[in-house]
Amino acid sequence: MKQIDAMALIKNGIDVDRQQHWADLGCGNGTFTEALFHLLPKGSSIEAVDQEIQHLGIPVNFIQANFETDNLVLPPLDGILMANSLHYIKDKKKLIHKLESYFVNDRNFLIVEYDTDVANPWVPYPFSFQSITTLFTELGYNRINKLGSQSSIYKRAEIYAALIQS
Repeated sequence: MKQIDAMALIKNGIDVDRQQHWADLGCGNGTFTEALFHLLPKGSSIEAVDQEIQHLGIPVNFIQANFETDNLVLPPLDGILMANSLHYIKDKKKLIHKLESYFVNDRNFLIVEYDTDVANPWVPYPFSFQSITTLFTELGYNRINKLGSQSSIYKRAEIYAALIQS
């Protein structure tokens, strides 16, 4: 995905009126990290987390870690971006409970995933928008908004962005 497409997908989930501190969990090569960086107001910061060392071309704090199993040392967060990383997590409820402790006030999850519940070798634990709505509703979240969707290069399912807030 091109950075401009990533920005278009998540831009309506970003508060541009105040400085913020975010984490991008499972940042990979940084496509969505960079999109987030360009959308956040000046003075904001991002902790980019991935199991593999990544050399991102933007000023972020990179942490090599497994966000599912490692105890992350993060400052209080305003938001957590997870772009194409939740589909690797089997026990999503357990992970969400763990991640909630990192928020400073309101909880803001910005999720980008394939809109399917059919697993394949590259998406072992898919998380459709319907599934995300069901899970986060069960966890007490009252604002679950689909921000948009785009065609996927894999053609089997669209990719969507959702902002989940409590």
